[in-house]
Amino acid sequence: MINTVIFDMDGLLVDSEPLWGLAMQEVFNTVGVTLTPDLWHKTTGLRTKEVVSYWHHHFQWTAKSEEQVTDEIISTVIRMIIAEGRSMEGLHYILDFFKERQFKIGLASSSPKRLIDAVVDNLGISPYFQAVASAEFEDYGKPHPAVYLACAKALGSMPLECIAFEDSITGMTAAKAARMTTVVVPEAHNRQDPRYALANLKLNSLLEFNDASLLAIQALK
Repeated sequence: MINTVIFDMDGLLVDSEPLWGLAMQEVFNTVGVTLTPDLWHKTTGLRTKEVVSYWHHHFQWTAKSEEQVTDEIISTVIRMIIAEGRSMEGLHYILDFFKERQFKIGLASSSPKRLIDAVVDNLGISPYFQAVASAEFEDYGKPHPAVYLACAKALGSMPLECIAFEDSITGMTAAKAARMTTVVVPEAHNRQDPRYALANLKLNSLLEFNDASLLAIQALK
């Protein structure tokens, strides 16, 4: 029986994807690298260090180490989120929905733990989560299922008892690989991507999820 829900964070609970883009461009500019929006999407959903490694391999800058660039990006994103981070539509609705139904609630993010802590504290949603897992501490990031499996374990749940909410193809793939029922809420410009057909349910907003959605998902088990 499904009794657990695990949420991704960036782009699903907090509108941080634009801020990631700004922060990365700000820091990448210091090493002489400029990325177009089309290029950004190549690394959406990956861990920060993997994004930096990918583009370092591509551009071969020498002014700073990968570790320094990664740390500067994370610090810049935290500063931006605290200053102007906005919750996604339906954030408190969906958290209250599952809390009222006594679900165990977790968060599984590719972001480093210090960024996760900054976001949940800034949005005032920390009390909702019984477990928070960061792919920072896993050998592999999304699309590998490690961070979802770690979160489920921390919640005392089996993967088949979990619903995972995601916004990206990378995250959806990770949740499905973990054998979790998966709900996706893609960004508007990505909603027609045929790969989202892999999800059990696709929504335009967190506000669309309701009791009928939950019953339909439970009927799949």
